[in-house]
Amino acid sequence: MKAVLLVSHGSRISETKTEVKRLVDILRKKSSLPIFEYAFLEIEFPSIPEGIDMCVQKGATQIVILLNFFNTGRHVGLDIPRIVKEAQKKYPFLKFKITEPLGQHPGMVDLFLGMIG
Repeated sequence: MKAVLLVSHGSRISETKTEVKRLVDILRKKSSLPIFEYAFLEIEFPSIPEGIDMCVQKGATQIVILLNFFNTGRHVGLDIPRIVKEAQKKYPFLKFKITEPLGQHPGMVDLFLGMIG
């Protein structure tokens, strides 16, 4: 069963977690996927390993790590792949896919232009 785990950085500002939860609620409602969770790289909870565990507990056999990061950097290029590699050892039956960062999506140009007005 396919699951999506939206991964964000995490922040000491509580509004950030509220925004992430709201986004996942909307995505969950608009998606036909039965498992749609969120996790944070640092500071906030659940952590990425905890988010993966939640997906597995709900029956996931495949997890798409949906990056809520704008560009490739240390976290996207090194930290998150390392965490996923560790999870792969823990759950060898799982298939993982890590998406590209948001800034690499072709739709970002139109989004920015729409924000400018």
